[in-house]
Amino acid sequence: MKGKVTIIGSGHVGSTLAYSLLATETANEVVLIDLDKEKAFGEAMDISQALPFLQPATIYMGDYTDAKGSDIVIITSGLGRRPGQTRIDLASTNVGIMKSIIPQIVKYAPDAFYIIVANPVDVLTYQFITTSGIPAHKVIGSGTILDTARLRAKISEAFSVRQDQIYAHVFGEHGDHSFIPWSMATINSIPLKLYVKSLTSPYAKEHEFSMEAVEEYVRTSGAQIIARKGVTNYGIAASVTRICRCLFSRKETILTVSTLLNGEYGIKDVAMSTMSVVGCNGIMTNIAPPLAENEVQELYEAGNVLKDVIKQVLENNNYN
Repeated sequence: MKGKVTIIGSGHVGSTLAYSLLATETANEVVLIDLDKEKAFGEAMDISQALPFLQPATIYMGDYTDAKGSDIVIITSGLGRRPGQTRIDLASTNVGIMKSIIPQIVKYAPDAFYIIVANPVDVLTYQFITTSGIPAHKVIGSGTILDTARLRAKISEAFSVRQDQIYAHVFGEHGDHSFIPWSMATINSIPLKLYVKSLTSPYAKEHEFSMEAVEEYVRTSGAQIIARKGVTNYGIAASVTRICRCLFSRKETILTVSTLLNGEYGIKDVAMSTMSVVGCNGIMTNIAPPLAENEVQELYEAGNVLKDVIKQVLENNNYN
């Protein structure tokens, strides 16, 4: 199933995402909305000229009225992180930007699913859920889906195993307070900690695997990319395309996306990533898999950090 997708923000992430949606035949109509209309027009024109080699589809620059009938609205608008800047540092400014977007887009696309990509994504997802009037199951933050992809890529590299054989996740905040529940990590159902011991003969070499080094890589790789090229766009575009494909699918998929927690692990009134079942009706349910005691504590800490940021930032932006 394909559908209509509106993307708010035509910067590096928004434009790469638009191309990804069309190249993978996930959408057959894409609307780009941006304050910089010339930029949005140029991106739409450039991508439209690739369509003869991709699929019959349409992409165009529009405004909020053109979002009518959208199946999915994706919000990428906001300032990007500068080298050395944390996502939380962006919170106050990007919450203000989101505050101006919400009433305009909800007016014309009240029935759409919403995917929040702008950072800090967990704070903005919570803001959107609690102020937009859109049901919580129809609002999805990209959360740690990209962090999880980075984790699986790194483990795949370390053990010379296909990435789709790696089952490991990143929970918590998409940022400094993310963590990896290693107790759940497996390589094709074999606990990761036992994988090398399970080999009857070496197929490559003895692997030196450091959980601490992998955690550092996952947590800092986004900043490393930004320091080198100024932006991250391909990984997040592929990740959000995956979310869209799940929303258009008749089969549910488990993803680490940012959703409103309602008592999972005793945590509520905050948006962050654990595991959620995503399908054609949005968030079908959250999942609270068994975690080690220290992992539950890390999730609590991430939740408390986000709650503090939400309280400060939303109060500063005059939310009640």
